[in-house]
Amino acid sequence: MVYFLVGKGFEETELIAPVDILRRGGVEVQTVGIGGTEIEGAHGVTIRTDTTVEKIDDGKLEMIVLPGGMGGVTAIRGSAAAIRALRAAHTGGKFVAAICAGPTVLAELGITDGKKAVCYPGMESEMGAAEMIDADAVRDGKLICGRAPGAALDFGLLLLETLKGKDTAETVRRGLVYEKR
Repeated sequence: MVYFLVGKGFEETELIAPVDILRRGGVEVQTVGIGGTEIEGAHGVTIRTDTTVEKIDDGKLEMIVLPGGMGGVTAIRGSAAAIRALRAAHTGGKFVAAICAGPTVLAELGITDGKKAVCYPGMESEMGAAEMIDADAVRDGKLICGRAPGAALDFGLLLLETLKGKDTAETVRRGLVYEKR
């Protein structure tokens, strides 16, 4: 199971695009609300999540993902259940992924230390001991990071490739008619 943590003020593109890509690729995904199941995004789009952060099943957790958006990231930082789930995923050898401002939460927890990472431009100083690189999305072992809303498709495709392989990710990419120029 892939869990996407969703707090008020999340970046809509960074949630919706990767969730859609993973589901197209046959991955079981749940959106996980912090503070309820109706969560408003940074740009006024409200979604109904599949469950709440308190109901994450560690036994089913394969990957946990943090969309960005400053409000959403603040909500994640303020949620003991979200931080517990992130720590459990990391120490349990599961995939941990974040995009935009989300990687800064992982940096605070030491998850990005010594790993290649990207984040929203200008937030690099909040990335601790991560090795910052120039890419839209990057994977280093069990860590996956994406740069910003404009990288949401690349990030989602990298998540899918990680879980289901290059062929599945390529099939979904072609179905989306997504070609980088």
